[in-house]
Amino acid sequence: MIKRYLPFLSWMATYNKSLLRGDLVAGLTVGIMLVPQGMAYAMIAGMPPIYGLYAALVPPLVYALMGTSRQLGVGPVAMDSLLVAAGVGALQLVNTEEYISTVLFLTLLIGGIQLLLGILRMGFFVNFLSKPVISGFTSAAAILIGLGQLKHILGTSFAQSSKIYELLGNIIGSLDNVDLLTLGLGAASIFLMFLLKSINKKLPTPLLIVVLGILAVVIFNLETKGIYIVGDIPKGLPDFQPPQFQWDKIGQLMPIAITVALYGFMESVSIAKTVEEKHPEYELDADQELRALGLSNILGSFFQSFSVSGSFSRTAVNDQAGAKTGMSLIFSTLIIAGVLLFLTPLFYKLPTVVLGAIIIVSVVGLIDIRYPSVLWKNRKDEFFLLTATFLMTLFIGLMEGILLGVLLSLMLLVYRISKPHMAVLGKVRGTHYYKNIDRFSEDVEVDADKLVIRFDAQLYFGNKDYFKKQLYRQIEKKGPVLKYIILNAEPINYIDSSAASMLERIILDLRKRGIHFFIAAAIGPTRDILYSSGIVDILGEENLFVQTFDAVDSCSEQKERSLMQKKVSLQSKTKSL
Repeated sequence: MIKRYLPFLSWMATYNKSLLRGDLVAGLTVGIMLVPQGMAYAMIAGMPPIYGLYAALVPPLVYALMGTSRQLGVGPVAMDSLLVAAGVGALQLVNTEEYISTVLFLTLLIGGIQLLLGILRMGFFVNFLSKPVISGFTSAAAILIGLGQLKHILGTSFAQSSKIYELLGNIIGSLDNVDLLTLGLGAASIFLMFLLKSINKKLPTPLLIVVLGILAVVIFNLETKGIYIVGDIPKGLPDFQPPQFQWDKIGQLMPIAITVALYGFMESVSIAKTVEEKHPEYELDADQELRALGLSNILGSFFQSFSVSGSFSRTAVNDQAGAKTGMSLIFSTLIIAGVLLFLTPLFYKLPTVVLGAIIIVSVVGLIDIRYPSVLWKNRKDEFFLLTATFLMTLFIGLMEGILLGVLLSLMLLVYRISKPHMAVLGKVRGTHYYKNIDRFSEDVEVDADKLVIRFDAQLYFGNKDYFKKQLYRQIEKKGPVLKYIILNAEPINYIDSSAASMLERIILDLRKRGIHFFIAAAIGPTRDILYSSGIVDILGEENLFVQTFDAVDSCSEQKERSLMQKKVSLQSKTKSL
């Protein structure tokens, strides 16, 4: 039982030297990646760069011990950082200290929400964030992040915004103040990163660009020529300091916290599930992932960390470099601790334009063009959902975009289940199979006096009228020769009270017309409802059948069923009571 809440005990018990090498190489690689990425993502969140290193220290360590994924690279990520910046930035705080204090308190709230959801076993919430919504939101957010970092590339200053038209207006208004030297260094950094990635994707490109940027400032004394540098970075590990509780802002922060908590969880689980498919030696637990992320953010906020979640790029590198257990994350935190203790002075002359370039190159990879094109060819409704989420995120706002996207996806779901597929079935020649006559028109036999239908969804108040309308439409097509209707109920896993009442009225109406109504292939839970709702009292037990062909045969032969056929077709927990 304890291994369920402390998953590291599972892999620690069998840890050996064969696992150590892969974890060590992966941990060193991810740790090196985290240094420039963490500092860059801190800038997206509106925090001083050092806080990106703080976010790469305690949270990954906590997740390594509590997470169920053994390759997920937890730490600062671009999307969480942007959501935090958009939410806290809207509060218009007066100074940097208040901003930092609010972000740390927000991180505590985010972790608390994730932990609470994990305790309540609400991991299934991730299912409400569909892939089209996530793809549309991520692509739009990536564009906003990239445009927001142009101030570092252009050497200008302009107000940030989560609405693209305002952001573009601010950028255009700042073009008179472009610093050509900064622009040249930024463009060269971006070009060089793309070039190095095309040569070898395994190279620690961001770190190489950081080193080259520092060398350029030192050799050419660029800080005296208008190039902004990071400057003093505090040396040493972060102090243990509880976040300052800000109850007066909790009403404003809670919507942001819920959004970031759910999105961060969804992002992490999606990435972890992708990697899990390659590793059958363990199984992902969504509820434990919530608890692990929640505690990572809660404890991280006590050590000056802003919100963290799973990173796609670092997870991919971690897995490719040979990570087998959470020890890889522990090794990466040791790298970050070493940097904080001994190497922060080396980053004094790091040009901020280089960090901006790293962010832009990172988010370009988040803009997915292939997936929308696939949806356009195969699923127009989901393409519309993706496009709508993309446009709402760009023009209305980040949090509004993803929340409205989720609402649209739920509306699309309701629409689909309100008008599910309903098929008229015919007997495939020479078999007992009953298949859709539209798909097997040349191979099926259809009796004029029989209508066999299949309803491919649960029956509930939202689709009962659609079911009735489609049924009577098929009855009219058959005409006066129709004597028997067989409902193949195998796909129907639930019937609510409204639909049950509708079925009773249909059965009685058809009986007045001299038409017999049968139900075949109902699964156990549905049979329970047929009994508990009283439908069987009106239908009659003799009209319940195990399979469709049994019902069809009974129409003509009226033969006595065997004891086993009766037992299977009539079995119900409700009846046995």
